[in-house]
Order: sequence, then C-alpha cells, then structure tokens
Amino acid sequence: MASSTDKFVSNINLGLLGQAKDLKSRIFFTIIALVVYRIGAYITLPNIDPHALEQMMKQNSGGVLGMFNMFSGGALGRMTIFALNIMPYITSSIIIQLMSSVSKSLENLKKEGETGRRKINQYTRYLTVVLAAFQGLGIAVGLEAMHSGAGSVVIDPGMFFRVTTIITLVGGTLFLMWLGEQITARGIGNGVSLIIFSGIVAGLPMAIGNTFDLGRTGTISTWFILMLMILAVGMISFIVFMERAHRRIIIQYPKRQKGNKIFGGENSHIPLKLNTAGVIPPIFASSILLFPATLTGFGASKGSSSPILESIVRYISHGQPLYIILYVLIIVFFCFFYTSIVFNPEETAENIRKNGGFIPGRRPGKNTSEYFDYVLTRLTVIGAAYLSLLCVLPEVLISHYSVPFYLGGTSLLIVVNVIMDTITQVQTHLFAHQYEGLINKSKLKGRRR
Repeated sequence: MASSTDKFVSNINLGLLGQAKDLKSRIFFTIIALVVYRIGAYITLPNIDPHALEQMMKQNSGGVLGMFNMFSGGALGRMTIFALNIMPYITSSIIIQLMSSVSKSLENLKKEGETGRRKINQYTRYLTVVLAAFQGLGIAVGLEAMHSGAGSVVIDPGMFFRVTTIITLVGGTLFLMWLGEQITARGIGNGVSLIIFSGIVAGLPMAIGNTFDLGRTGTISTWFILMLMILAVGMISFIVFMERAHRRIIIQYPKRQKGNKIFGGENSHIPLKLNTAGVIPPIFASSILLFPATLTGFGASKGSSSPILESIVRYISHGQPLYIILYVLIIVFFCFFYTSIVFNPEETAENIRKNGGFIPGRRPGKNTSEYFDYVLTRLTVIGAAYLSLLCVLPEVLISHYSVPFYLGGTSLLIVVNVIMDTITQVQTHLFAHQYEGLINKSKLKGRRR
C-alpha cells in the first residue's frame, strides 16, 4: 500500500515538474527574444552621422517623433534597423479592422473561422510591407534634407542611400513582426505588445535617474519626488482597477429535450469591458495633436519654418488649455468610434438568438440589440472619462511643474496592460498544470480500484 502511494505521489510530482519545465522554457524564450530586439535597437543605419542625428532628435523631441521614439525604446532616435519598430504592423492591423466594418468581403472573411483569420492576417502582412516601405522612403528623404549644427545627418545622400534605408527598415519591421509571432506561439504573453512594452521600459531607468539628479541638485524637492512616487503608484492601481472592471450581461438558455436527454437550461454571461477601445484613442489623439509640432521642427531644421504652423504649435503645445480641450475631445471621439467597430450589438444579439439564448426581461432580436447599445454607450462614457483623466494629469504635471514624467498616460496604460496580460497567461499555465495533476490523480485512483 505504501509503495503504491509513493508511486502515485512521484507520478504527480514528475508531471508537475515537466509542466514547470515547459513554463520555464517559454519564459526563457521570451527573454531571449526581447534581448535580440534590444540588441537590434542599437545597430545604426549606414551613412548616418550620429552627432548630427542626436541634435536633430533633440529639436523634434516634442513632436510625433519623440512619442514614437519612446515606443521604440530609442531606436528611432538612434535611427537603427528597428527605427520603425512594430508600428507599421499595428497601423495595418487597425486599418484592416476598420475596413472590415465597411467591406462586406472582409466581414465575411471574419465569419469563416480559422481560414478567414489566416487570409486577414495575410492581407495585414502585405499592408505592413507597403506602409513600412512608404515610411522608410519618407524617413530616407527626410534625413537627406536634415541639417544641424554638426552638419548633414546623411553622410552620402543619394538613390543608393534611399534604397538601402527602405530595404533595411522594411526588413527590420518584418523581423519584429515575425519575432512577435514567435513570442506569442512559443513564449509567454502577446509578442507585439511585449515588444512595445520592452521599448517603453528600456528608457525608464534613465528617467528615474534624471529625476533623482534633479532632486540632488535642488531643482525639485525631496517631498515632491515622494509625492510623484505616491502618484505613480496610485495611477497604476487606478489603471488596474479600471481595466479589470466590466459589466456582465446575463444570458439564459432554455432547456431542450432530445430523446431521453435534456440539454441547456444553464446561464452564461457576456463581459463588457469598461474600456473597450484600449490604448487606441490616446495614441491617435497624441499623433494628431503632435503632428503640427513635427512639421514645425522639420521646417526649423531646414530654415523655412511657417509662421502659421508656429502659431498653431504655440496654442496647442503641451499643457496649454486648447491642447487639453482638443486632447480630451479627440480621445472621447475615438473611444466611441473604435468601440462601435470592435463590438457590434446587432451581430451579437443575432448570434444569441440563433443559439436559443435571451437576456432576462428582453426580447430576442432588436430589443436585445438596443439593450446592448444602451449599456455599451454608458460604459463608454465612463471609459472615455477614465482615459481623459489618465492622459491629461501627466500633461499638467509636465507643463506646469516641470516634472520629468517619462511614463505618460498612453505609455503607462500600455505597460500596465501588458504586465496584467502576461501575469494572466502565466496563471493560466499554472492552473492547467494543476488540472493535469488532478486528472492524473483520478486515473491512478481508477487503476487502483
């Protein structure tokens, strides 16, 4: 009896140990992939003068380039082979998602299951190549026209430089796209999100060091730094609470009898997130508002800045009342716009009706669709207010109190969401290991009987 018990315990331990090794290998693969990404973020494009480029990036640090340089972990500022990062792939994914709500052919592909998903992914990759090529050409032409106090950014401009730059940047984006897919399949977490996450976090130690240097030199007080730390912890807790929040819509299925068996009769629910749009509204809002500042920076580098653009930038610069008002309005607009694309109340109500389900107190069909739209609209109002507060607060601190708040609302939202998603996937693997141990336990008990 003792020997059989020992054998049972050893089998359970071996099973859990084997699964733990699988989890360790996935985590190790993810770390190695991210290290490869960070190494590539320091391989500079050929024919680039690093000193002149550094001065140029300082002049345009407040524009769109500064924001995307943060997302790329400094790869854009150093003009490396990963300067475009994974952003063309994300842009193409959003474009395809928006087009699927307009194009009937793409909408039908979404309904075809795995086959349709593969075709949509293929179209997304093709569009990624096109967008990366156009952006690479724009970067190559823009670099040739840039001059600073240290001289021209491009050492040897010409057609050869443009072709090599386009090929290198497109190849870097495609490699990151492939690397993200490998992380998703063989690692832990969403690969694309982890690549953006690692780029943002890469600059965090330097930002913290600069903050403490300001405190050491007396530029900001020690109490102010302490308040910043408390505020950062509070914002992270607030994001976690709001991102976890959702409204559960109860769905009931009636009992059905087939022969001597009774099917159905159970209840389920549809969770509607408070922030359905995610990080898309802040990214779009920042890109739109920072675009005039980018054009002004390029004009200043060429010595031909437009007075109209300078006036626009002066009124919509960071911390200005007009900037904050426009920022909030654009965030609210994209929250409602993107939510209407991601969640279709009519399609969801029709699927529930086809499966024989219904919402208690609501008739199937149009009445259910109107109820979904009613609930989702009110959730989106709260979600838009949450995103607006999260993004505006760092802007006020940066502009009025000269706070070196590296993690703004958008980047902080991305970092926290990626960490939460990765932790959830690790917990899912651990739960699967426990269930497998219970299954092995029941099989061994059946054999002993």
